[in-house]
Formats: sequence, structure tokens, C-alpha cells
Amino acid sequence: VQLQASGGGLVQAGDSLTLSCVASGRNFDYSGLGMGWFRQAPGKGREFVAGITWRSGIKEYLDSVSGRFAISRDNGKNTLYLQMNSLTPEDTAVYYCAASTTRPGRSTMRNWTAYGYWGQGTQVTVSS
Repeated sequence: VQLQASGGGLVQAGDSLTLSCVASGRNFDYSGLGMGWFRQAPGKGREFVAGITWRSGIKEYLDSVSGRFAISRDNGKNTLYLQMNSLTPEDTAVYYCAASTTRPGRSTMRNWTAYGYWGQGTQVTVSS
């Protein structure tokens, strides 16, 4: 599975961005993948942002983005999205999409070790 993330950029505080992540490859069923977004700010570790189960039945968010960010997926397009609203400078980071063939649940999807496939990352910079 290959993941290609896009949609990052430089925005001002209060603005919105939508990140996309397209999955490709041979012999895989995208609808069977658990998907997630993580981020890493300079000098900090990788941080779970949002996750969605393979049937979109469960969505989980980092507390600081809950109510501002929305994760969704279009299984027909093999694409994962992250709608980010009311961005703050604290959201500045490289954002990575990730995929899991083990279908992590509500608790395990927050752990980066549950994901075996990662995109290349897209930079989001929010100025004050």
C-alpha cells in the first residue's frame, strides 16, 4: 500500500485546510484498512490526530482538535480526508496519513505502532 498525502500549506490562524491521502497499490482492499492522521511538530514526537475505522463506524480525535477537525474517507476513491477548521499556530506540524491492515479499534488506533503504512507527510504551517 502506498499513501500520498497532500493539501498542506501556509495559512493564518482561524483559517481552514483540507488534507487528502490517496492509497494505491496492488491487491489490497482500501475499504478494509483502518486509517489515521498523525502529526509531528519540530522537536516533538509523533502525535495522533484522528483515526477512522474501516467502515467509518468509529472516529477518534486528539482532544485539542476535537470539534475543529473532521476525519472522513471515501472508499470508492481510496481517499482519506482531514478537514481542519479554526487552525491555530499550535497545529503547525508535518501531517502524516497512515494505514493499518489490522483494523485497529477505538483504543488501539491512537497508537502509531498499529499502522504499517505511512505517507510522506505534508507540511501545515499556521501563522498568528
